[in-house]
Amino acid sequence: MNFVEELRWRGMLHDIMPGTEALLNKGMTSGYIGFDPTADSLHVGSLAQIMTMIHFQRAGHKPFALVGGATGMVGDPSGKSAERNLLSEDVLQKNLAGIKAQLEKFLDFNSGTNSAEMVNNFDWFKDFTFLDFIREVGKHITVNYMMAKDSVKKRLEGETGMSFTEFTYQLVQGYDFYYLWKHNDCKLQMGGSDQWGNIVTGTELVRRKGGGEAFALTTQLIKKSDGSKFGKTEGGNIWLDAEKTSPYKFYQFWLNTSDEDAKTYIRIFTLFDEQVINDLEAEQDAAPHLRVLQKALAKDIAIRVHGEAEYEKAIKSSEFLFGNTGIEFLNELNEAEVIGLFEGVPNFKITLADLQAGINATDLLATNTAVFASKGEAKKMIQGGGVAINKVKIETPESLYKANSLIGDKFLVAQKGKKNYFLIIAE
Repeated sequence: MNFVEELRWRGMLHDIMPGTEALLNKGMTSGYIGFDPTADSLHVGSLAQIMTMIHFQRAGHKPFALVGGATGMVGDPSGKSAERNLLSEDVLQKNLAGIKAQLEKFLDFNSGTNSAEMVNNFDWFKDFTFLDFIREVGKHITVNYMMAKDSVKKRLEGETGMSFTEFTYQLVQGYDFYYLWKHNDCKLQMGGSDQWGNIVTGTELVRRKGGGEAFALTTQLIKKSDGSKFGKTEGGNIWLDAEKTSPYKFYQFWLNTSDEDAKTYIRIFTLFDEQVINDLEAEQDAAPHLRVLQKALAKDIAIRVHGEAEYEKAIKSSEFLFGNTGIEFLNELNEAEVIGLFEGVPNFKITLADLQAGINATDLLATNTAVFASKGEAKKMIQGGGVAINKVKIETPESLYKANSLIGDKFLVAQKGKKNYFLIIAE
């Protein structure tokens, strides 16, 4: 497999330094991508770079995942309008462990000569004194060179300016490349297009300090077709960690992709070959309402991130909310998963003591909770057959509900019509 061609047809390639493709075609090459350790989980915004590394390894090359334990203490100004908070060493170590566990799901760390490796730049910076750094690294790159970078220019022209700490970031990242070039024969750095300036600083440092040659390749920054930022929702980031973003919510994120974006994302975020993708697109064009592309995309990514069992559970969750799956499905979920399933759905709390005595449907929905604004409204809709508790239509406004009605000894699920859900939590 030709790595550059693979990125090209998938629409991932943004910029490439002359000579890079020739280098890769000569044989196995070591290359790396840096990951930001500001959280103990990666999010979907990191997936494009993860996919780049997967393609790199599948093409027979050796990927290094550099997790920036040192650079996480500095802060990268690229693409940011304000300086970020610096992290303590304890927090960074926790974050590094979480990220490594996730990368191991995607990359093969035991494949012989091209096994993936994970490195932490804190290992070579922890004993590097400031005076040593400015003598051994700083003298090779001029301030004029650093000031010419777009990431620096934009911040200097803005209201907040840039601290000396962030200004030095490109030197620190450049030294990472030099260190890996010298000690690991790493000749290529990859990253998003916003990293081009930092990456070429590394190639300059390799040339000026080491008298060697290094190369750069960047991929497109992923955006939605409407111009909004990919990977962000009203609730924030979509994380790869199931504790931060439930597998159901993760699956729904991809399933709800627009038709136009799905055609882009299925090339970037899956390993489907070109013929399979063309066939899926033909199916989509013939019957857009079936959302063939979105379903294939969501399934592939959900299984690779969370596994087959969690994908199946996400499907059942969708069928429960939007189809005819019975209430007994909730018994397969733990308490956190039930609450996660109904994230964004209005929820109300009642006391277990009230349920033990029994509450009629009208009081339950209009007094003990605010599913309805008034008892009159509740009675009218119940009598019209439009209200259900635990997916069973309420027969009369006086129907009684007790503790034994609870799902998992904790929940009641109310519905107004088919799609308006309310979660009632007994405590």
